[in-house]
Amino acid sequence: MKLLLTSGGISNNLIANTLHDMIGKVFSEATLAFIPTAANVEKGDKGWLIKDLVKCKDLGFKEVDIVDISALSQDEWLPRLEIVDVIMFGGGNTSYLMHWLKKSGLNKILPKLLTTKVYVGVSAGSMVVAPNLREKEMQKIYNEPIVDDESNEGLGLVDFLVVPHINSPYFPRALEFVEELAKNIIVPMYAIDDETAIAIWGEKTEIISRGFWKKFN
Repeated sequence: MKLLLTSGGISNNLIANTLHDMIGKVFSEATLAFIPTAANVEKGDKGWLIKDLVKCKDLGFKEVDIVDISALSQDEWLPRLEIVDVIMFGGGNTSYLMHWLKKSGLNKILPKLLTTKVYVGVSAGSMVVAPNLREKEMQKIYNEPIVDDESNEGLGLVDFLVVPHINSPYFPRALEFVEELAKNIIVPMYAIDDETAIAIWGEKTEIISRGFWKKFN
């Protein structure tokens, strides 16, 4: 399984080169499906979402499809995910994204898809891969409403938590909250900024960074 977990998307050439290596072909021959679902409940300007899409286009992908799993039936979104090389989950509200991963059934199908595809997460898209979302704790950092907290389960694709946007002007106390949170949990946790990514190649985990990151526990 190949996962590239980012805070700010494909924000520098180190992260872009890692994605290229994971795909195993040049971008001009590769296809990508972008899932914007997490952004559906975010109010106001969506410039950050547009930037993530533009970055994908600028890399030169052969095709960039947009697949909202909350707006399409499984019969519509599944064939489109089956034919691409990369499935990218954009940022936004983490619990809303997880809600639709479960409701759509993609959470159960995704592990099989990822035997042949690369998972790329941006912010919330990186956070949902954890075994548990820790939504109530993360709410202190991101101040986002909790949409579905019945199980608080994540996808469980990795055994650690990802905390994005460290040192971001939009979340100025993020590192302070993470350091406090780390005292009360035993799960490994990576705090990463927008110039950092975590690359998972099967059993291997590698930090790709031109910025700041810190591992807890």
